[in-house]
Amino acid sequence: MNAVVRSRASRILAVLLVAAVGAWLGIFLSGTVRAQIGPVETGMSLRPAWGGETVVDASPLGTLTFHTHDAPLRLRITLENIDQERAKSLIEDPRLADRLPEIIERDLLDGVRALVIRSLLCAGAGALLAVLMVYRRPRVALSGLLAAAVGLAATGALAALTFRPGSLVEPRYSGLVAAAPSLVGSAESIVTKFESYRSQLTKLVTNVSKLYDTVSTLPVYDADPRSIRVLHVSDIHLNPIGWNVIRSLKDQFAVDVIVDTGDISDHGTKAENKFVEEIGPLGVPYVFVRGNHDSMTTQKAVARQKNAVVLDDRTRTVAGLKIYGLGDPRFTPDKSVAVDADPSNLREYGRARVPRLDGADLVAVHDDIIARGFSGAAPLVLAGHAHKRSTALLPTGTRVMVQGSTGGAGLRALEHAAPTPVQASVLYFDRETKRLQAWDDITLGGLGEQSVYVQRHVEDDPGRMISPEPTNAPSPAGTVSGTPKPAAGPPLWHQGRSSPMLQRSPTEGDRES
Repeated sequence: MNAVVRSRASRILAVLLVAAVGAWLGIFLSGTVRAQIGPVETGMSLRPAWGGETVVDASPLGTLTFHTHDAPLRLRITLENIDQERAKSLIEDPRLADRLPEIIERDLLDGVRALVIRSLLCAGAGALLAVLMVYRRPRVALSGLLAAAVGLAATGALAALTFRPGSLVEPRYSGLVAAAPSLVGSAESIVTKFESYRSQLTKLVTNVSKLYDTVSTLPVYDADPRSIRVLHVSDIHLNPIGWNVIRSLKDQFAVDVIVDTGDISDHGTKAENKFVEEIGPLGVPYVFVRGNHDSMTTQKAVARQKNAVVLDDRTRTVAGLKIYGLGDPRFTPDKSVAVDADPSNLREYGRARVPRLDGADLVAVHDDIIARGFSGAAPLVLAGHAHKRSTALLPTGTRVMVQGSTGGAGLRALEHAAPTPVQASVLYFDRETKRLQAWDDITLGGLGEQSVYVQRHVEDDPGRMISPEPTNAPSPAGTVSGTPKPAAGPPLWHQGRSSPMLQRSPTEGDRES
């Protein structure tokens, strides 16, 4: 009896498997549905995928990816042409512009509806034909069709139930870096205008229409006078490509100030000082804090640049933001300095300097372990050192943002099989509240790669309460994305003062100066 049951169950499972394969093949071969969405002529296709996402292909400018649902389906919308006259009238005529959300929503729903119907028919036909070809029995084929219909209905229900309209404000962009600000949109627009699903669609279509209308001369980012734009870079490590990236991002994103969280050099020698002379031509304030690969000689060389603001345990107001900076207490290339790997000493080093912040809007340090010592003392702390980007929102309300290497970790990138990506971020602050509103993480493929990615993030609660860290509290913990590498060689510190044996040892260049 058990053998009969097992045999029947095996046959049923085999039929279901054949039906599923046929259904997926049917969806895969269902082709593309043409749809007019506002002024944009699009092609829509639905494909099986491991993760649910919606991809807007704005070739040749790049693609926008939205994690819109959890069902194993990928909706791809390809922008094939722009009706220039209609786009111009919709953008310039206020009356038509007011109707644009309704038009886009209606056209999009019509296109998706036609795509779903076509995909379901093709999936059903694929399941039916697959089972019929394998078993050559109409009744079994109908059973496979029924099973496929149930599976497709469940997949569609999962996609509908897990649909996230809010994902449209956090796209991942890949393509030409010059086009990224216009496609992704300004932070001010994201925070104050994208309050509904319909307006999000409107902004996306409008931006894409403008880009296609001026594809020969890519548009300059429309600077929002109500936001302060900060470019966060770190760990350039003498890589000249870092300056090319910084110049490009400075211009395309119209940044007001650049914050460098250290390790601009590799060994801190006097011979490396020539490298920092690229700071002056940038033409915007360049806030710098010393990293563990930067000597005091390096710090003095940066300070000599006309637009540089070197912060080492002090606060300055730059571009409207009150910024506190603290240089790293270590100098790793000097092997004569004793070190201690206990992170609690580095956290205490930062915590001991909290009284000196003087109400800073932003704190800049090199190591994220030191950054956590400022938990509850400032809304945002920037760091680097890990060569891998991550962010954590601590229980006190302080956000710690760790930048990757803007220089692709310098020549040390050659030591690894996979190239270290070149990373930087553009942060958008409200000019009145001085709080972070949104940020764009920019990632360029490492040595020998050409890819460019831009990921938009929106601060959920910009005006959140920042609570002081309780006295004698355990080390702060937060929700972290990304894994920083362990700190290399921190010295022992006690109550913010170093042991004489563990003080920074000057390099040859220091002694000469």
